[in-house]
Amino acid sequence: MGKVKLDYVWLDGYTPTQSMRSKIKVVDTKKFKGKVEDCPMWSFDGSSTMQAAGNSSDCLLKPVRLFHDPTRKDSYLVICEVLNSDGTPHKSNGRATINDDDNDFWFGFEQEYVLWDNSTQTPLGFPASGYFPAPQGPYYCSVGSEFAIGREIIEEHMDACIAADINIEGINAEVMKGQWEYQVFAKGAKEAGDQVWAARYLMEMVAEKYGVRINLHPKPVKGDWNGSGMHANFSNTALRTSGKKEVFEEICERFRPKKRIKDAIAVYGADNDQRLTGKHETQSIKKFSYGVSDRGASIRIPIAVVENGWKGWLEDRRPASNADPYKVAANIVNTVKGL
Repeated sequence: MGKVKLDYVWLDGYTPTQSMRSKIKVVDTKKFKGKVEDCPMWSFDGSSTMQAAGNSSDCLLKPVRLFHDPTRKDSYLVICEVLNSDGTPHKSNGRATINDDDNDFWFGFEQEYVLWDNSTQTPLGFPASGYFPAPQGPYYCSVGSEFAIGREIIEEHMDACIAADINIEGINAEVMKGQWEYQVFAKGAKEAGDQVWAARYLMEMVAEKYGVRINLHPKPVKGDWNGSGMHANFSNTALRTSGKKEVFEEICERFRPKKRIKDAIAVYGADNDQRLTGKHETQSIKKFSYGVSDRGASIRIPIAVVENGWKGWLEDRRPASNADPYKVAANIVNTVKGL
């Protein structure tokens, strides 16, 4: 009788930034036919993940999405929602906050991150702690071992995502040395979140082999260095088909009210004030703006939208690299829905 490994992946209850947890269930192939419905509910000790008290510690894992796991033989990644013992969504369950199932919203997340050297506690490629490499400038989309640090890790991750059927759309070296980005596109808020979390998990798995950590802090190095974001490109039918500048402006204006700004920043990542300073291709966290081809705006209207007769998408540039894509997508859907 054959065996298959099911790696259950979930988000813990730590705040302000959640981390991924996982454990593996080995099952008979007769009981698993390759569908998420074949994955049984499971449980874990929530008292060890800040999700339950010690005297009542069981939390449930509800499988919601299945991916091939190319990092192991005969293995799958099982993306899970966390439920309370009574079957209700746990307060840490960002996926359950998404009130949208028709897939009219499409999302493209640009996940920036820094390869972190555990021995020096600096970005990979930086000199010893307390010193800096040459200023940023030659690192963005760079080529060559002096500038493109850790390419073997990044390309191995890209290949793993493709093998897992994650819709990764590209990679590139970013502005700071040791900083990279990958892009994931999906139709539907929940599906987009599932794919980003699966890609993040595979990134950690690949980096583990090299003894490197994936640093998602939005400002991992203080000073004149770009921070790390997770720009959220989004569209719905109105944006994709209207052909009217006024529609784009109306949607952008929906993000302007103070309550909307407050709600967005609350779920757009911890320590994001260190990144959203108004410098390094960001707008200040205290302001809201939008504009065509403006990378210093809160929301950018891509020049391709104008060239395509005002049809396309918008880019919310405020989410930090450590933001939960489920919560970011939920906020965007709640802000835009109905137009």
